[in-house]
Amino acid sequence: MRKCSRRPSGRPKLLALLLLVSIGTGCARGGAQKTVSVSGSTTIFAVAQAAAEEFNKRNPDVKVTVQGGGSSAGIEAAITGAGDIGMSSRDLKDEELKAGLAEHIIAIDAIAIIVNPDNPIEKLNARQVRDIFDGKIANWRQVGGKDVPIVLVNRDEASGTREAFLKKVMEGKKFSKDAVIQPGSGQVRSIVASTPAAIGYMSLGYVTPEVKVIEYDGTRPSKESIFKGKYKLSRKLKLFTKGRAKGATKKFIDFFLGDWVQKNIVSVEFIPVRG
Repeated sequence: MRKCSRRPSGRPKLLALLLLVSIGTGCARGGAQKTVSVSGSTTIFAVAQAAAEEFNKRNPDVKVTVQGGGSSAGIEAAITGAGDIGMSSRDLKDEELKAGLAEHIIAIDAIAIIVNPDNPIEKLNARQVRDIFDGKIANWRQVGGKDVPIVLVNRDEASGTREAFLKKVMEGKKFSKDAVIQPGSGQVRSIVASTPAAIGYMSLGYVTPEVKVIEYDGTRPSKESIFKGKYKLSRKLKLFTKGRAKGATKKFIDFFLGDWVQKNIVSVEFIPVRG
């Protein structure tokens, strides 16, 4: 019996849903099975995996597979044809805009600034966050905290979350080279949760009580503040295809944007764009 693939550690809120939709999912019996490969953003991975498992259950003649790798890897796969759909939590770069990709917005998310729950800091303004991540501010005492060195936790260069943070927060400043680099939001969360002096950033959908989300530039991220446009670090989550989606690829994207997935899967973590 084929085992369904498991997603990397992250979103505990989706565990029950993933188990639910995987029940009864199996390979199509008889005849050729169409395949759709989806890859890219680790932010989108969990919801895409859950959507794919439900889609596969309803459409046994099609097999949708999902893997991570980061937004840049997903976009590259869509451009080169190595994959059918690229998942991205960032906008296309100038050179990517020329590749003829079609954009499909599937949700609204936000980047949350997180610290250890034992850290007394509750809020930082945009300049303070920028100065922390470029290394100008290196001790929590400089922003009203304890007299301890700041431990920076950053994402790898393939990350769409890193790219969005660089654009929205850093404003041309470079990241400090002293940061601990991690491949996913789940790993960032784990380090911040276990390191009292750490600070990092991650998708709001990955936040758990293990870490504390701080107020950024006067606003704390929530679905309400994102929806009303008050929180400045919101972003659109997207799927990209090479040209207009067709056949099984279009069928899966339409399913992703349909009421059932938007209400039962996407809304668990993000702000849905439909329904």
